[in-house]
Amino acid sequence: MQQTFYKYQGTGNDFVMIDNRQQVFDKNNTKLVASLCDRRFGIGADGLILLENHNDLDFKMVYYNADGNESSMCGNGGRCLVAFAKQLGVIDKKAVFEAIDGLHHATIEGNIVKLQMVDVDTVEKHENHVFLDTGSPHHVQFEDKIEAFDIKTEGAKIRYGSPYNEAGSNVNFVKKINDQTFAVRTYERGVEDETLSCGTGATAVALAMHAINEVGDNLITLQVPGGELQVSFDVEDGLYKNVWLIGPAKFVFEGTI
Repeated sequence: MQQTFYKYQGTGNDFVMIDNRQQVFDKNNTKLVASLCDRRFGIGADGLILLENHNDLDFKMVYYNADGNESSMCGNGGRCLVAFAKQLGVIDKKAVFEAIDGLHHATIEGNIVKLQMVDVDTVEKHENHVFLDTGSPHHVQFEDKIEAFDIKTEGAKIRYGSPYNEAGSNVNFVKKINDQTFAVRTYERGVEDETLSCGTGATAVALAMHAINEVGDNLITLQVPGGELQVSFDVEDGLYKNVWLIGPAKFVFEGTI
């Protein structure tokens, strides 16, 4: 069976996109998803995303990690899916869609997609790190020598270690550039390696830095290996709301496999 696919990337975080409005894709075939994401024997991607019909909203997002398993929210994937929906003619400049963590609003202008993320009411502050869930769980810690740091090895130790254990956590290493700008490198569970960018990770870092008083502004710039993202938010009585992930989402190519 031939499968038409589209490839998108958001600051280097890349995804296989499939129009599944006709429900033709075998969503229970973990091996198929993993093989399509394989960079040597398949298309190659950090994840695979299905765009599906929704009874009340513009569309539904179904996201799989590169290992083939359906996963928690992917911010850059959500932004890329908005660009894909526009290419398909499903939306124009605005979208409301359902993902695994609930409803998301988004806008698109040119290549820039702004995606509203979930509210965050809990930020756990520990001695050497911060933990929070921005649609996906994220461990955030400072690392001054971030450029030469072994992200894969050290990230895996934290991802599989206590207290995360089997469920695991994404792991973000952060270096402060100035009061509004941070360099970020992320180890992603499900990919089990560093990715060039992580949208929920960038969001987590921005909120974590505000929670520990490293920033006073509510618009934070995150420099990731694949480019630059911004996160804006409001905070009220410890609740982070109106959280927006902002950055480019670009079509790369399409084909059949």
